[in-house]
Amino acid sequence: MEEDVSSSIVETAYAKARQILSSECSPIGLMASPEGYPHVWARDSVITALGAALLSEHASCLRVSLATLAGQQSELGAIPNNVSVATGRLDHTNAGSVDSNLWYILGHYLQYKIFGDADFLRASWPSLERALLWLRYQDSNGCGLLEVHEAADWADLLANRYNILYDNVLWYAALRAMGALASAVGADGARYRDMAADVRHKLRIVLWVGPENQDEWGPSCPGHTEWKHTLSQVDPVLVKRPFFLPYVAFRDYGDYCDVFGNLLAILFGVANPAQEKRILDYLHQVGIAEPYPVRVLHPVILPGSKDWREYYRNNNLNLPDQYHNGGIWPFVGGFYVAALVKAGRLDEARHQLEKLAEVNRLGIDGEWEFNEWCHGRTGRPMGYPHQAWSAGMYVFAYHCVAEGRVPLLDLAQQPVAV
Repeated sequence: MEEDVSSSIVETAYAKARQILSSECSPIGLMASPEGYPHVWARDSVITALGAALLSEHASCLRVSLATLAGQQSELGAIPNNVSVATGRLDHTNAGSVDSNLWYILGHYLQYKIFGDADFLRASWPSLERALLWLRYQDSNGCGLLEVHEAADWADLLANRYNILYDNVLWYAALRAMGALASAVGADGARYRDMAADVRHKLRIVLWVGPENQDEWGPSCPGHTEWKHTLSQVDPVLVKRPFFLPYVAFRDYGDYCDVFGNLLAILFGVANPAQEKRILDYLHQVGIAEPYPVRVLHPVILPGSKDWREYYRNNNLNLPDQYHNGGIWPFVGGFYVAALVKAGRLDEARHQLEKLAEVNRLGIDGEWEFNEWCHGRTGRPMGYPHQAWSAGMYVFAYHCVAEGRVPLLDLAQQPVAV
């Protein structure tokens, strides 16, 4: 059912987002930002495309981005973190990212689901299989989950590590996508679907602490049952939490809420209904969208914490309430609106969409800068302006509210319908 999302600022923001996106389509794909990041980033381009691909004027941008990334894939299957628009070559800045491969696979799922380009998918299939094999090698101990180094994904200045929520939710989604796409190219996708089910099960038993996952602990629970006792042995105070933990490592864990990872867990169906409710209730209770949607980490990590790193001071970025350490990222705010829609909280989703329009209106040098990130307490812009994914995710959130559903992210359908 179509919902009325009309308000002056909401509609103006939609028009302004389309203008921003019109400047982001370079000859080699979707740039992250003309000012700060004149590159095609794997994660940025696919996230941007969630909104941009819904607009007829940007129908080809995702395909061009994926082709550019494929052209720089390593011999071992790694997808580059980003490719320079100026040179058309891999940029080695923060090159060791795991989520590039994950978003690359999901990008092909979006491309096929929206446009049904079977020839492009068949031509890309060998590259997708290599990308997935590279990811499987990141499971160094054979537990089924990926093991990821610090700062090796979108949170490239944060000490999440080992079995990280964000990367492993995307791992589940990428496996589901491969299962769907395999059917479209005449291959057997059953093994990918089976792997995905195992990943979801292990996310629920390893990274969730509380009664909402009791159904996962049964006689058929596969392997690694020592996980059931690991966290309680490390910290007997850890009885329950209203969110998935950000990471679990060797006799260690993160005790804060990674908002992006938890929102993705809701949107991709990793969270069961009871977990979904607990997460969204908690985010509302702590005011995660105050002053704007959303602060990406709660509570913030302070100097002296076991998760504090001195490299957080790099460029004055990751201090408390800034950047990945509790800063406001409008593109993640778009995922928050989408998660509210998925949970049927439509009134709150409409309210947060208006606040998302307000934060995108802010600017350092003028209005409607669609900034990269803002300070978590003051709400004032601190990042680079004209961010493609800030604009793209506003468009996506707008459509979620307007349609009363979340388009494109349903990975349960087999094969992909077009």
